[in-house]
Amino acid sequence: MASGIGGGAFMIVRSSSTTQTQAFDMRETAPLAASQKMYENNPQSKSIGALAMGVPGEIAGLHEAWLQHGRLAWRNLFQPAIKLAKEGFVIAPYLAQHINRHANLILNDAGLSQIFAPNGKLLQAGDTCYNVELGHSLEAVAEQGPQAFYNGTVGEKLVKDVREAGGILTMEDLRSYKVDVTDAMAVNVMGYTILGMPPPSSGTVGLSLVLKIFDSYGSSNAANGNLGVHRLVEALKHMYAVRMNLGDPNFVDVSEYVSDMLSPSFAKQIQQKILDNTTFPPEYYMSRWSQLRDHGTSHFCVVDADRNAVSITTTVNFPFGAGVLSPSTGIVLNNEMDDFSTPTEITPDRLPPAPANFIEPNKRPLSSMTPIIVTKDNQLAGVVGGSGGMDIIPAVVQVFVNYFLLGLEPLAAVQNPRVYHKLIPNVVLYENWTVIDGDHIELPDERKLFLKELGHELKARAGGAITQFVVQTLQSPIKIGRKFGKDCNANIFHGTLTAVSDPRKNGRPAAI
Repeated sequence: MASGIGGGAFMIVRSSSTTQTQAFDMRETAPLAASQKMYENNPQSKSIGALAMGVPGEIAGLHEAWLQHGRLAWRNLFQPAIKLAKEGFVIAPYLAQHINRHANLILNDAGLSQIFAPNGKLLQAGDTCYNVELGHSLEAVAEQGPQAFYNGTVGEKLVKDVREAGGILTMEDLRSYKVDVTDAMAVNVMGYTILGMPPPSSGTVGLSLVLKIFDSYGSSNAANGNLGVHRLVEALKHMYAVRMNLGDPNFVDVSEYVSDMLSPSFAKQIQQKILDNTTFPPEYYMSRWSQLRDHGTSHFCVVDADRNAVSITTTVNFPFGAGVLSPSTGIVLNNEMDDFSTPTEITPDRLPPAPANFIEPNKRPLSSMTPIIVTKDNQLAGVVGGSGGMDIIPAVVQVFVNYFLLGLEPLAAVQNPRVYHKLIPNVVLYENWTVIDGDHIELPDERKLFLKELGHELKARAGGAITQFVVQTLQSPIKIGRKFGKDCNANIFHGTLTAVSDPRKNGRPAAI
């Protein structure tokens, strides 16, 4: 629904054999024919329709990660997905909700309708969904490798469908796509090392800044209780004000802003602006640019027996992407171009668009995706991330704070009610909803009253980010001298693993 091979991803991979952690940037890029003025005459085409599509990077990125770390045959990795696509899968309640919520989008596109509304009727929970053409596309990539997508029949069919639908994607765009593989950004805070994506992700630096603000209070209780929630909201507002200076570092110099967001002294300056007895109007936070309001995504965390770890957030941006499915490939088109800023756009917050995030050919747009691996004393402590666009950073912050700072159990760290803030409008959004499995999640009344007394305007919301979380308990760990494959290390601790999949989406952890 919100991810697929027609999109892109950020992935963090930690090898236990070397303790090296890599960042795989397979984010979509702007097509070669893209320009800052391409949406002037039709602003809606930036988010809906084939013109909203960026160059997909997911297959290229996953293949690069497999080349460096894979143990199984490439073709074997595709077989479960091929079977689901060709033989069908049962529509889960969460997916059914979104099919109904996006009924007009689906019914207005022949490709989406064929899959999610066969015979003109929307699929419901319990129905079986088939995407045979996607199965054929996956078979081609499984047998021929990524060249089937980037320089072969799958890509040719995709480009033909995209251009017939009004897009500008070309085979040259696909052939020229490059995955960026770097060392993960490493940030030390509160005795932990956070390993995550560098820009164009704003996730690692955003998470780091908020945590360093808490750290600058000099007390382990700084994030606790009602006052801790107020401080969190204020820290998020300051973080959002700063992050829109970021962009693709291959096109704009963001080093000064990254340095600030990682700096304890910068965090201390912000902490001193946070007052414990009041909040402020948006202009107090000195936001210069309109916020990126990205959407969707899917996230998962994986840890294996050797304590190799993966945190990956994958996306086509909006649910059902650009609202177009390529009929000949079964691939949902992303609408990642909507994550760029454009000079003439009229934004909800009435601030000017961020120049660092303007469109250029081959440029990657700014993102809120926050795939994270956490270590302590060079041992794996946790893997975390989320889906939900602009809500991801606040959600990951709150899971981290709940578990690593406040000592909550992993399930409670994920399940506890969350708050969100987008800087403009100046409203604290708090959870108040009954999720798929019947649990009701709501911020306590006394916490709401406390925030109101400090001047916060509050608004309930039935939604938010979905997080995934794996932790390793490091007390009295067992050392296991396994020798299996290149990504194993006899000196790595093997403590107890606990996995939590967010009940908000009716998720379930799985062990193999």
